[in-house]
Order: sequence, then C-alpha cells, then structure tokens
Amino acid sequence: MAEDFARAVDDGLKLAKRIYFGHDRAVAAPRLTAPMERSSTSQAHLPSAPMVYAVIPDPGIVDNPDLPSYQPHVHGRCDPPALIPLQMNSIELHVDCYLDTALVTVTGSWRVHCVMGSKKCDCRIAIPIGDKGSILGVEVEIPRKSYATQLITAQDGNELEKTAQPQSGGFLKPNIFTLTVPQVDGGTNLSIKMSWSQKLTYNDGQFFLDIPFNFPEYVTPAVKKISKREKIHLSVNAGTGTEVLCKGCSHPLKEKMRNAGKLRFAYEADVLKWSSTDFSFSYTVSSSSIVRGLLLQSASVQDVDQRDIFSFYLFPGKQQSTKAFKREVVFVVDISKSMSGKPLEDVKNAISTALSKLNPEDSFNIITFSDDTSLFSTSMESVTPDAVERGVEWMNKSFVVADGTNMLPPLEKAVEMLSNTRGSVPMIFFLTDGSVEDERHICTVMKKRLANAGSVWPRIHTFGLGVFCNHYFLQMLANISRGQHESVYNTDHIEERLDKLFTRALSTVLLNITIEPLQNLDEVEVYPSNIPDLTSSSPLMVYVRYRGKFPESVKANGLLGDLSSFSVDLTVQSAKDMPLDKVFAKNVIDLRTAEAWFSEDNQLKEKITRLSIQTGVPSEYTRMIQLENTEETSKPINTGGKKKTETNGEKQKVVSRTIPLQNFGIGFGDTTATKENVPPGFGEARAPDAAEKFVKAASSCCVSLCNKCCCMCCVQCCTKLNDQCVIVFTQLFTAIACIACFECCSHVCCGGDD
Repeated sequence: MAEDFARAVDDGLKLAKRIYFGHDRAVAAPRLTAPMERSSTSQAHLPSAPMVYAVIPDPGIVDNPDLPSYQPHVHGRCDPPALIPLQMNSIELHVDCYLDTALVTVTGSWRVHCVMGSKKCDCRIAIPIGDKGSILGVEVEIPRKSYATQLITAQDGNELEKTAQPQSGGFLKPNIFTLTVPQVDGGTNLSIKMSWSQKLTYNDGQFFLDIPFNFPEYVTPAVKKISKREKIHLSVNAGTGTEVLCKGCSHPLKEKMRNAGKLRFAYEADVLKWSSTDFSFSYTVSSSSIVRGLLLQSASVQDVDQRDIFSFYLFPGKQQSTKAFKREVVFVVDISKSMSGKPLEDVKNAISTALSKLNPEDSFNIITFSDDTSLFSTSMESVTPDAVERGVEWMNKSFVVADGTNMLPPLEKAVEMLSNTRGSVPMIFFLTDGSVEDERHICTVMKKRLANAGSVWPRIHTFGLGVFCNHYFLQMLANISRGQHESVYNTDHIEERLDKLFTRALSTVLLNITIEPLQNLDEVEVYPSNIPDLTSSSPLMVYVRYRGKFPESVKANGLLGDLSSFSVDLTVQSAKDMPLDKVFAKNVIDLRTAEAWFSEDNQLKEKITRLSIQTGVPSEYTRMIQLENTEETSKPINTGGKKKTETNGEKQKVVSRTIPLQNFGIGFGDTTATKENVPPGFGEARAPDAAEKFVKAASSCCVSLCNKCCCMCCVQCCTKLNDQCVIVFTQLFTAIACIACFECCSHVCCGGDD
C-alpha cells in the first residue's frame, strides 16, 4: 500500500508539470525522479509531515484554477489515481507534553491549486504520527461544507455499513494515517485540524520529542505574493514539581514561561519556505537518582467512569552508581516458514547483538520452535566469548524454517530452565509472527507456572511481528509476568525494535514494585495490573482508578540490583491541569483489550468502548466515521402571507451525512494466515487469482502508457504509424476496453458475486 501511494505521488508530480503559474514563481516546478533514484521513490514520496493531496483519476482536469492555460487533451485515466501534493498556505503546531506523552495538534490551510475551477476532485489527507502514536481526530472546513471524524461502537458501525459503503481511510503504514475528503472544487482552500498522541522517547535521563514536520519544497505556494505564516507552540508539564532543563531544540523557540516542572515556548514567523526538518525537543528532569511522584485527580463531570484517578511515576535518572542485576536469559524464537528471509535474519542479528552486551556473570540459552522444539544447550550457559560464539554458530545452522507454530512447549521449557534461579533476574524473550488457537490456554498455563516460581518469577518479554500474530495475547503474556511488550507491523524495522526491547528489558534497576497502603480504597483497577520493573532506558507510568478516601502518605517498594529492599515516599500532587485520562488512554485501552480478549468479558468490552469514544482513541470495539455537514440554501415559497426569511430571502439549512470508514483495527490474530505461512507485514493484500490479474492488466495498460508519455509524444508517434498498424492498435484497444466494460457490467449485474 505504501509503495502504491508513493508511485501515485510520483505520477502526480509529473502531472503537476502541466500547471502554469506565470512568471511570478517563487519555487521551481517539481523535479522528476531520475531513473537511478526510482528505487528510493517509495520512501522519498511518503509524507514526512502532514500533507494533503489532490486525487486525480482524470489527467485532463489538471490546470491552474486562477490562470487557465492551453493544455493538450489527455487520453486515458490514471489507474490508480495520481496524487498531486497541494500547496500549503499556513501551518500551526501545538504540542503539550505530559509525563511521557505528547498531545499534538496541527492546524493548516491547503489550496487545490492544480484542478480547474469548474472541476472537482477528492482530497486525501496523510498524517505521519510519531512513536507509538494514536490518531485522535481530523476536522476539515471548506466553503459550505465541513467534515469531522468521530468514533462509534462497532455494532453501530456494522449497521451503518449495511446502508453505506465504507470509504477510504485508515493506516497507509503503521505510523501514517490517511483520510479522504470527497469532491472538492478546484481552487478551494481547505482548513484542516489534525490531532494525535505519541510517546516521548527516553535515554540517559532525557526525554526526546520528535514530530514529523519536514515539508517538501513543492508544497510551498508557487506565487511569491502569498504570505506564508508558520507557528509553533510547545508546553511541557513533567509533573515532578522539580526543575526541568531544556537540552536541545530544532526550531528557534522563545521561552514564554518557566515554573517548577513546567516550561512553555512559542515561535511565529513569516517564512519563504516551510520547515524542512522534523520538530525535535529534548529536556531532562534534573536528578541522578530515581525521581518519583504521585498525581491525584478527581473524575470530571463528562467522564464515563466516575471513579477518581491517581497515577504514580518513577523516572530512573542516570543511575550511575546502581548495582546491575545478574541476568539469566532465554531467547524463544519462532522459526515457522513465514519467518523465512529477512525477518529471521534480523532476529538472529538482534540476538547476536544482545548476547554481546551480556555480562560474564550472566547466563543464556536459545530455543527455537515450529512444530518441534530445539535447544542450543540442555542447560543455561555462562556468558563467555566461547559460549557466545557457539550460540551464534548454532543460530546460523539451526535457524532453518519448518512447518508449524507450537508455542506452549518452548515456553514451558524456558520456564522450567529458569525455575531454580537464585540471586538474578530470569528473563524469557518470546518472538513470533503467528497466531494459534490455544493462546488463552497458554496464558492460563503460564499464569499457574509463574505463581509457583518464587518471589522473582521469570519475566516474559514478548515481541510480535506483523499483523497476523495476536498482539493482545502477547501483551497479556507480558503483563501476567511483569514483562515488556514490543511490536513491529512491517519488516522494515524488526532489528531496530528488537534492539530497543532487549536494551529496555536488560537494563532493569528495580524489581517487584508495589505501592502501599491502598487497603482502604474500593473498586481499585491498576494498569498495568502487574506493575512492570523499572529500567534505566524507560520511565515507569502506572494509572489507577479507585473509590474511597486516599491515604495521606504512600510508599513505593521494590528490590534493587543486590536484591536489597528499596522503599521511598511518593510526593502526592494535585493534577488539575493535566488530562490524565487522555495521557494514559491508549495504554489503558490496549491493556484492557488484552484482558477482555483473555476473559471474554462483554462488560469490559463495553467499558473499553465508552473510554474509546470519550477520549477519541480508536479501539478494537469502536469504528471511525466521518460526519459531513453541508449548508444548503433554498428560496422560500411565496404563500401570499408573512414568511420568515434569511438574508436575501433565502433559508439556510444544514444537511448531515455519515460516511463509514474502513475498519483499521489490528484484530486478534489470524490463525489461517499462520497455518498458510503467510509472511509478516502490514497492509498486504492476498494475491489475486489469474482472472483478476488479467482484467487489471488489460484495463490499466492504457493508463500506464499515458502516465509515462506526454500528449505531444503520443501525437508525434501516431503520425508516423501506417494505416495497417493503426487498424491493429484500434482493434487491440477496443478489445481491451470491452474486457474492462464486461468486468464492470458483470459486477453491477451480479452484485459483485461470482
């Protein structure tokens, strides 16, 4: 899907060469991709900032709406439609950072500068979202019309689909959300507001914010006299009440406010060209030890859950003098046939890197599974150069794909090997791209095994590849063991994401974390329910709903690297100015969804649905729709009596329409795809049958030629053909057209059925 999108943008940039802007031009025409650069087109033309595109199925409508020019007639249509990036007139970025989450809003104005004023086209919005982000909403204003996204229950969405066909919308890639605005007039200005949330990254005591804000040159208005206004507003609320230090920024922000734990910055300027770099900002909460705190908040009147809220956090600081934990690590790797090629090679490289980072006092083992289970060693191996080398050699020989995905035996074997651990942290890294039918049974068995494994039971850190594995099963498996979960939906970043998981899990600084005393509280729900360990590469955030009187003093307890006890008082603060429900919404929804999948609890599903609709964060139990409001004007009928009229004797009314969007939930795994060994990925369509391939090729070959040849080239070529050749080509293209018409008619007559 991403490659098709990039090719459509490439075709659109070629079509944009037709647009005439006169001599008062501020930027050069879009540069065509050189043949040697075409291999990187798929990445170069994917949006690196919020973008809007004109969807062009008919090349003949492409022209300057203000300055029409002579355009040679274009035969054929673009299939798939070309995408011409619209020129942007203004952009405003608002970012509010709370704890480890950023709430982002981008407001901008784009113009349909490439379509005749008498024609219409769809406009496609593309929003690249930062790390572990979630789309929150899109609002569009055009003359006499407005659009806004909204979440409804999945049941209402299914009912709506019975009367209206779902329109395009969803994720082009895991981090790129798209939405289509239908039939916009050429020359129209679109005012668009986009909102999403994303996570801050953390490293060596610093928080890092990175927002896609790199606009290509061709979205700059071509006419010099158009003013271009760029605004950025940033606020930081670390929640700590201690000093926050700015460490770096990509844009020239001016400090507007500085208080304990809070910062505010702003930037506003008229620019010649839009931002050509992503917006980045980093800051630190000054401390060399664990920073802790507790935020208390009453439920708002609009909150569907009227229980009060508290959240406690632990930031690891730099931890330079903290004793490291001894670790016993077992890697459990899926080697089913779907993992062949790049996925398995990336996994092997990441494990090799992780082994090189273990300490001599640590130990390790490697287990592979398909239908059968295979072990590197019958017992845990001490981390010596020789053992690591033998482990890498074993992976080179044993990482050979086979049929089947039998998960429970290797997990039980790993837990058994770590059952006699003393004075160390036992860890299992479980990696798979598949889904199996006994996943709930696996969770039940692991829950019982871990309950009997002592005070420091094995942490199961899970990693899911692609969209065919059940990420909620993997998240549940991690949650019941105090482990970490990481996922990657396509094969581009497997090694990078695995390195991140290994680094985070292997850098544990505090184990078995609890908070007390909370005995007097009622209806307590903690997310995550089993509090994960604190690591030096990520802060720990816990979200709690409760009823009752909150205790005056609260402690956080745990175990340090030498297994000595750790206890610290948590400073309780009011969080009136922090939207805790939105900050934690995505994490809570994901964790609750994993619990609802495991327990099959319908009441919990209803709670997730209400929370999703309240916060605007999509879930598996909600569907996104697009509301279209159109202002219509009608002249009143003269009845001879008095009548109430609006301006110029016309009445205004608003007509609303609900447009269902395609479902873009990741689902709960695909056991059929796992059995068929379909490779992991994101957005892959199943291969069409032979008839579909033939019809597609026949109906689009003219379009392919049109996209690659200009009109004058075609005219010059045709004038050199003899009569016999012309007759042959005429018969050929007529036959092709008939094939396409036959396919279309059969679809209409038969209702799309075979």
